[in-house]
Amino acid sequence: MDKNNIEVFTLTNGIRVVAEKMDVFPSVCVGMWIGTGSGAESEAENGMSHFIEHMLFKSTENRSTLQIAAEMDRLGGQVNAFTSKECTCYYAKVITEHLPRVLELLSDILLHSRLDPEEMERERGVILEEIAMAEDTPDELVFDLLSEGWFGNHPMGRPILGYADRISRITCEELRAFRKRQYQPENLVVSVVGSFDSAELRSLCEAYLGGMQHTDEPSRIPVFSQKDYRAVIKKKNIEQVHMAMCWNGASHEDDRVYPISVMCNILGGGNASRLFQRIREDMGAAYSVYCYPAAYTAMGTVSVYAGTGPAQAQLVAHTIHEEIEKIKKEGVTPNEFDMAKEQLRVSYILGMENSSSRMSTLGRNMLMKNTVKDPSEVLRKMEAVTIEDVQKATEYVFSSSYAAAAIGMGVEELYL
Repeated sequence: MDKNNIEVFTLTNGIRVVAEKMDVFPSVCVGMWIGTGSGAESEAENGMSHFIEHMLFKSTENRSTLQIAAEMDRLGGQVNAFTSKECTCYYAKVITEHLPRVLELLSDILLHSRLDPEEMERERGVILEEIAMAEDTPDELVFDLLSEGWFGNHPMGRPILGYADRISRITCEELRAFRKRQYQPENLVVSVVGSFDSAELRSLCEAYLGGMQHTDEPSRIPVFSQKDYRAVIKKKNIEQVHMAMCWNGASHEDDRVYPISVMCNILGGGNASRLFQRIREDMGAAYSVYCYPAAYTAMGTVSVYAGTGPAQAQLVAHTIHEEIEKIKKEGVTPNEFDMAKEQLRVSYILGMENSSSRMSTLGRNMLMKNTVKDPSEVLRKMEAVTIEDVQKATEYVFSSSYAAAAIGMGVEELYL
């Protein structure tokens, strides 16, 4: 990715557009990014960002729900959406000739959704089933509990889907008021990557999105200052114990994100990592065990996960702490450092070959930081990481207090 191939422009109403030409592909990937997620919701609003994401694929002033679905199928590519803690994204990947149609469709659902009360009642049932499905997926649910333990009462600690009792009571008026406040031109970024004509793209964006007017000030994610980390335990009659632990990490803007990523690869990032080799290969005590960093706009975390049988859950938890203490005290070897650093570099380079991944990177960066990262600078920072940097990052991460979560039987006595 060459930063010189990227153009950034602003529509007359303030909507930002970031676009990168990749003419080698006869396709284009489009994302419309809204700066709202569970982190921007009040306690009473929890789950609304995700609820609206569902509702925007229902009828608009110009299309019925069936017409939207048929148009999505007719485009022949991918059209979907997701909600996270910091943003909501509506995206599509289609062949280049369908760019005008997909921009018009996404703009229509974004600007002209009816939020019909009858459709809302039907979709409420769908979301409640989605929440129930999450309850039956303990290796995912444990991370909702971990967020609760780490972020506490901060909005980032609440589930993206919301809680079932609150979702059952949200009214159409509340949903409309939330959308009106959050879906503002200054809170919207359009990200486009692939084969397209620049002049046509500018004209299409202005035609379909230029009429969106500022009407309110969007809510932002409040400053995080929680320090009262805790363990969140959920007793559940399932075959395994799913456990997760969380420590302080680095935000997108913190250069410690690079040595922290190298450390996570060494500790639990692949088949040769320490946790995988010790807990799965040597002990045969888990099928899945891993460590990964998460970087947000103003904060970051490092998490470790393992799923194991109740009889050996205590031993697995103890072994995780043992390996963490070992990497803190003894550091890492040159061989594993070189291997983990190369994993990070290659993963980034391969990701740049994927138009969907590049669309996401550009959209997030422009939405959250109003800037475009230079890939060559990112690679330079990765390559500049030293063993000493990894050791300092390890001490920074694992010297902090930590939160923990577990789901299963016998978890009340589990040492986390």
